[in-house]
Order: sequence, then C-alpha cells, then structure tokens
Amino acid sequence: MSISTAPDQTPRVLCWLRRDLRLHDHAALHHALKSGLPVACVFIFDSTILDSLPADDVRLAFIHDSLLQVQEQLRQYGSELITAHGDPVQKIPELANRLNAKAVYANEDYEPAAMARDQTVSHTLSGQGMELKLFKDQVIFARDEILTQQRQPYTVFTPYKRNWLARIQSEDAQAYDCSQGEWAALPEQALPDLEELGFQEKSRAKLLSPAGWQGAQTLLEQFEPRIHAYHERRDFPAKRGVSYLAPHLRFGTLSIRQAVSLAWPSDSNGAATWLSELIWREFYQQFLWHHPETATESFKPAYKDLPFPNREDWFQVWKDGQTGYPIVDAAMRQLNQSGYMHNRLRMISASFLVKDLLIDWRWGEQYFAQKLLDYDMASNVGGWQWAASTGCDAQPYFRIFNPITQSRKFDPDGQFIRRYVPELASLDKQAIHAPWQAKQLPIEFRSGKDYPAPIVDHDTQRHLALALFKQAGEQEQAD
Repeated sequence: MSISTAPDQTPRVLCWLRRDLRLHDHAALHHALKSGLPVACVFIFDSTILDSLPADDVRLAFIHDSLLQVQEQLRQYGSELITAHGDPVQKIPELANRLNAKAVYANEDYEPAAMARDQTVSHTLSGQGMELKLFKDQVIFARDEILTQQRQPYTVFTPYKRNWLARIQSEDAQAYDCSQGEWAALPEQALPDLEELGFQEKSRAKLLSPAGWQGAQTLLEQFEPRIHAYHERRDFPAKRGVSYLAPHLRFGTLSIRQAVSLAWPSDSNGAATWLSELIWREFYQQFLWHHPETATESFKPAYKDLPFPNREDWFQVWKDGQTGYPIVDAAMRQLNQSGYMHNRLRMISASFLVKDLLIDWRWGEQYFAQKLLDYDMASNVGGWQWAASTGCDAQPYFRIFNPITQSRKFDPDGQFIRRYVPELASLDKQAIHAPWQAKQLPIEFRSGKDYPAPIVDHDTQRHLALALFKQAGEQEQAD
C-alpha cells in the first residue's frame, strides 16, 4: 500500500467514520481507497449528541478507546486520524475544504436524525463542488431491499426472516478489501482526551467490554466455541451464554458481515438462534426506516394515547433498582453500574415498568437510551414497543411477564441477584426471588428495611393493565 507525500492542496478524499470505528471490512473505506486519490480518515465528536450526555457516560470511553486503535493503525500506514469537536453539519464541509477533498465517503445510517444530517451535509458539499458518497455497511439488507409480495414493508418478523434467509448469498457476507489503495500522509494529531471533550476519565473503569476492533475480535474468538450452545444458555444472566458483541455492532467495531459469517451457513441450533438475533436487528432497522414516527409514538393506533397513570415516584424507584422485586432491581442496577443489561432482563424490566407500574414505554426507552452502551434506536424502540404490546409483531397485551416466575426460571439459584442486590445474599435460592413470600428468612435480615417491600402487587397491577389495554382496544373499535 503506497503513502501519499503530496502537499496539503493535493486532491484527496475523506472517509468519514461514524458507526463504523474500524479499518477492516469497511464499505466506505473500501470504495474511498479505490477512488485513486489519497484517503484521509476523519471523525467528528458530535456536539449535538455529546452535549446532552452525562460526564461519566461510558459510551465516550468506548468510542475513545476504539478511535485510539484506529489512530494507531493509521499511523502504521503513515497516515493520521483527523478529529474535530462540533456539529458535523459544519465540521465536515470545513474539513473537506481545508483538505482539498473531492468527495466524502461514509456509510449509511438509517436513524431519522442521522439521515437529516447527511442530507444537509450532502447539500452543503454539493455547493462546494464536492459529493457525499454513502454505502451500505451496517446491515446485510437495508431499507426496502426486503419487502412482501405486495411490495410493502414487513411488520411481522417470521416472514421477514424467512425472506432474509432465502435472499442471502455468499457475496452478501463477503468482507470488503481495505488493503489496496493510497493513504494521505498527514502530520500527527493528538486525539483529544475525554476531559477535553467534557467527560470524566474515570468512566473508562466502568467499561465491561473491551473496545475497538481488537476487542471485538477477542470477544468473537471467545464466543465461537460457545455459539453452538447459545440457544440453551442465552436466557440465563448468571451464565456466560451471550456474545457480548452488541456494543461492537452498534459502533461498528465489528462488521455485520463478519458476525453473520460466524453463524451462516450452519446446521447448529445455537448458531441459527444467534443469526435470528442479527436478523431481528435488521428487521427493526428496516421498520424504523419505513416508520420513523415510531421512534416517539406507538405503532398500533389503539395504543397511541393509552392513559397511563405515569407515577414519577414509581419511575424513580424503578430506575434506582428499589422496586422490591429482586430480578427487576438486579437488572436495573446492572444497567446503572455498567451500561449493560442482559437481553432477557431487558424484557423483564420493560414489562414490569409498563404492565406493573403502568408507565409509558417511552419513559423507559429514553432511560435506556441514556444508559445503554449498545443503545441503538431501532432495536431499543422496537424492543420497548414489543414489551409494551404497542409495536410491530409485539407481545400480545394479555401476556404479562410475572417477575417472580421469570426470576425463578432464569436465575434459579439467585446467583445474578446476589451479585447486584448484595443485601439479599444471605437468602436461600427459594426466598431470594420473593422475600416477602418466604416462610423463613435469616434472623439478621430485616424485611422491608434491609430491602424494600414490593412497590406494587403484581396480580393487582396485571388486572389494571389488562383493563387499560382492553378499554383502549374497545374504544378504537367504537370509533
């Protein structure tokens, strides 16, 4: 691979990194390197997003560590990662001008705000005689590539998955070659540290997931021998059954093509189940693209204006992990401490907020958006609307998770609960799921003082939730 030594005004192209923080199997970078012009990689610390985040947000530590790996690799090529802090709508055209770029290459992003940003950047660049070139990278099938026979978007997962599996070919999962081309020779530029960006350096200590492309490869290697048991172990939060790769798919430190290639083709039940999860991710992405309004409102018309009581004191207790339901509290404390929550626990805690506490799903979705390291709008909105029975292919409203039953089934020994709710560590594996129902508790354990009594009665709230949803459905039919 050759290195450009041209002066600053030599024509170049930019590769704008966003949700794709790697230099391997990268669609936009592949095409930029084929352009015949030296390639300079840029990243914008987007102030329109960062300004709303808390100073200890763990996502910035993950991004920063990932960019350090990108920077190190670029220096091996004799190039440099160019960064700026501000609104990319202004910063990208400014950098393109300064570096005499003839085009900006980037990968597509399907979230509504991101698409609006790209449209504005494209318009500005066009006025400067440049072009924004976008490429599919974060999914195998994007937007309207998979439609029903009536050329409509899918709203049910199973037929979408069937079509997805029928459509995929080996070339769809083939890696992009990013080893051939010319890199722009640039002077070294220090990556701004977290404190310069307004974030706390100590947030790195909260990272449970190794960052960057190297971290993704490590986790992938660890998951490969476990993938065949994925279908049996994935629902148990105390077991190492999942891949832990969601943040890497979210920030693009792992290529979706490499992920899919691990599971397809395969005759393994575990691999097939994991592949289904990757297809769910694409199902929600295409759905949000077709229905951007569902980011903030329920998809099912009958449930768009459900009269939830929305008690703020109950919402705070849920956020703090003090509901008196151990599995829910353990899940919320895991989220608050680490930025991670096991997928089974996401369903349990979401169901509890909506169906037990009768709080609008959007409150919970926004809280997860603030806390999750792997936050992805399409998957988060889709998951919350599934749990709330308001979205596409959602859980029927009359199927309501019993948090005690879920706890006994998926954390039978209470191992996960003990880790995150240590005040219950002395309880046996029968009592730990519902201390208030236990016939006998340790003498040193003071029920209601060492750990709160249940904030609500599940059976009572279940009937209230059923009535709420039923009334909304009947009202729609009457209208």
